[in-house]
Amino acid sequence: MVTGATAARQRITSLDVVRGVVMVLMAIDHVRVYSGVPAGGPSPGIFFTRWVTHFCAPAFVFLAGTSAFLYGRTVANKGTLARYLASRGVLLILLELTIIRFSWTFNVDYSSFLLAGVIWMLGWCMILLAALVWLPLWAIGTLGLAIIAAQDLFGRIPGVLPASLQAVWGFIYIGGDDGPLTLGQGGPQVTILYTIVPWIGVMAAGYAFGSIMVREASARTRLCLKIGVSATVLFLVLATISTLMSSPQNGAPPFLLRMLNQRKYPASQLFLLMTLGPTILLLALVDAARGPIARFFETFGRVPMFYYLLHIPVIHTLALLVWRLRDGSVNTSWFHTAPYVSIPPQARWGLPLLYVVFVIAVAILYVPCRWFAGVKRRRQDAWLRFL
Repeated sequence: MVTGATAARQRITSLDVVRGVVMVLMAIDHVRVYSGVPAGGPSPGIFFTRWVTHFCAPAFVFLAGTSAFLYGRTVANKGTLARYLASRGVLLILLELTIIRFSWTFNVDYSSFLLAGVIWMLGWCMILLAALVWLPLWAIGTLGLAIIAAQDLFGRIPGVLPASLQAVWGFIYIGGDDGPLTLGQGGPQVTILYTIVPWIGVMAAGYAFGSIMVREASARTRLCLKIGVSATVLFLVLATISTLMSSPQNGAPPFLLRMLNQRKYPASQLFLLMTLGPTILLLALVDAARGPIARFFETFGRVPMFYYLLHIPVIHTLALLVWRLRDGSVNTSWFHTAPYVSIPPQARWGLPLLYVVFVIAVAILYVPCRWFAGVKRRRQDAWLRFL
């Protein structure tokens, strides 16, 4: 059995491969933003173009917690781990409000639109996790699962808060199907895409899950299979019952699409079962994966933040080029509040063009990501841990 610091120093290939897979899938959704194709719809093609990307945020947050646990084993000091998580969290929040916001819009008018997106949420969750790491591991895992399961209770709290605090609570949790939420009048508007709850629960659960990933390979695979299959089966049972009990309206999508159409904002319990179950199952299936396909995804998975910072401006630039070639105009005004793009139906791209641009974007991104993964492999500079 591999234990202690030796296990902590070894990269677990399956984590990098799965992280790489979901990061590549994420590019589909962000190309979709600039194509004008809606986020889901009644046709299977549009629905699944959006649905396959639902795995990205849950896997990203869950595995960020797992990576924090693994890093904690390398430093063997909770104070060092807490400082790292807090400082990285602050950095992510600043990046979301500055560089990432600019990458989405290609304008510097920060007075009209700000986005509390996935990186914002990751930052705050890391800051909170910096406090949680002082608890026993079982307590962190239990708290994480409890927050996910009981998240609806947070939706009742605004009713007892003063009016001045109710808007601020929107950063913590948006009850029911209210999200996303836009705050601010007469000044900068902040659109809350990802609330802190239930995602801090997902990150805490991922942190506790790290104790499974440092086990001997066969035990790790066996546990990932059990957890992944159990969560997926539980989703299928509960989602089937829920969909059967609901009364579809006239013209509603087919049963399968309704069953898979779970609430993402904020992420419901069924949404997280639907996405995290297969993600954990995939960890087991690729644990021994080798070869060019695995190495391709592993390259992206080794440099997640570098990829994220690069992929939005690359996709944005490609989209503007496509619009220029297709329509003779880059239509920049449509993207001033990206990812909330509103494009007339007759002007939207078809799915074939969307996927062609997606493949081109991933091919372009592979070159710098492979270079930077090599830099991280060769060097031990402290700042490289933040990318």
